[in-house]
Amino acid sequence: MESYYRYSVSAFILLCLCVFTIPVVFLNYDHFNPFMNLSNPTLESPGPKFELQRLIVSTSDQIRAVSTSGSTDDHQHLNRNTTLIRETKKLSKEQVLEQGLASRASIRSAAIARIVRTAFFMNDNDVPVGDVYRNPSTFYQSYVEMERRFKVYVYSEGELPIVHDGPCKNLYTIEGRFIHEMEHGAKRFRTNDPQRAHVYFMPFSVAWMVKYIYTPLSFDITPLKHFVSDYVKVISIKYPFWNRTHGADHFMLACHDWGPHASQGNSLLYNNSIRVLCNANISEGFNPQKDVSPPEISLIGGYLSHKLIHPPPPNTSRPYFAFFAGGLHGPIRPYLLQHWKGRDNDMQVYEYLPKNKDYYSYMLESKFCLCPSGYEVASPRIVEAIYSGCVPVILSDNYVLPFSDVLQWEAFSVQVETTKIPRLKEILSAIPEEKYWKLQEGVIVVRRHFMLNRPPKRFDVFHMILHSIWVRRINARPNSNRS
Repeated sequence: MESYYRYSVSAFILLCLCVFTIPVVFLNYDHFNPFMNLSNPTLESPGPKFELQRLIVSTSDQIRAVSTSGSTDDHQHLNRNTTLIRETKKLSKEQVLEQGLASRASIRSAAIARIVRTAFFMNDNDVPVGDVYRNPSTFYQSYVEMERRFKVYVYSEGELPIVHDGPCKNLYTIEGRFIHEMEHGAKRFRTNDPQRAHVYFMPFSVAWMVKYIYTPLSFDITPLKHFVSDYVKVISIKYPFWNRTHGADHFMLACHDWGPHASQGNSLLYNNSIRVLCNANISEGFNPQKDVSPPEISLIGGYLSHKLIHPPPPNTSRPYFAFFAGGLHGPIRPYLLQHWKGRDNDMQVYEYLPKNKDYYSYMLESKFCLCPSGYEVASPRIVEAIYSGCVPVILSDNYVLPFSDVLQWEAFSVQVETTKIPRLKEILSAIPEEKYWKLQEGVIVVRRHFMLNRPPKRFDVFHMILHSIWVRRINARPNSNRS
């Protein structure tokens, strides 16, 4: 609360100065880019590409600027070019949409005017504050603009169960819950008019592809690629939107490990489209400039354990120093268990917990929760640790952490190189107590961004995923007239 008052006083003192500063911000926002630096996609395939319209001045403003010059020569020049000016007033629907997305300039300006904005945001209890954010005021402004403008069109093509449905009660819960919310909720963001949409959602489920069309133990994922290829073919023939941008304003979402491989069914989808992938592995083609990394959330039975709904307060004693329990999946976990299983009482590392032990109770009573990757980079333990108020220790290679263009993971987690696993206790023990409490405080702050609510709430995981898509979309502008 003190920081709020401090910022408010500073804001009041600097208000007059900033009145003159803000116009400069709009003219020079490209020099300040703390928020968008991961989000300028370069489309490698030929054809129409996306860029953001940089000018936020409307056509009518341009005309007024010309007509008020006061020069006779300028007036004659205006008459000679009346036809040209009238033509610029006739904007296509796509141009109108892009002018709306030019709010990117105002989002970037928030990085400069953060002190002033704090004074105005005080009436909103949802305002993000703290070191866990790369730039809280920029994030907030971007989020508010998303709520005001963002429209998603959901394709109706495809049949159950593979399309318009997904798992909601297992490791791939995000896949089903997001599809269901876009299909049956999200009234603020969904539009039934594709001409008004900023992005187009292809609501197929890779997890259900694996369940219904994959042959078990065959390790042949060709049927998944064929399904994706056929789906893109259908929408590209029936609608003009895919061909207009080569898929750059389309997105898919998959939490199954094979999501990236399924997206290879169409090269434009793989290279151009926004892929929301839990398996956000750079070594497997994940591109953080255009792709989105959501968290992997496991809800067995479809519900969060009652133990995690209301975790203990931060000052509660945590008798265990570090904890992990899990199967030997992938290359990292065997290495972890080789060095720490049963070797140190401070390091509670198990392959499988004894029957008289409870997994979530261990998390709630541990200072650090070890989160090694399995077969793929993402792990539901990261979110479970956050739910438990336990500081996550990320043990992974090539993983783009969820929402890392907004969240500063160093402020609420510890990331340890997998090669340093033998020194894990030494590394964690070297963290000063004061820093540990700061990390745990950060865990509590970011918890709301990883919560699956029904119905969704502001800044929860559903909205964070949408915001990540929004950010990537506003960093692109259509230039469909180019060959």
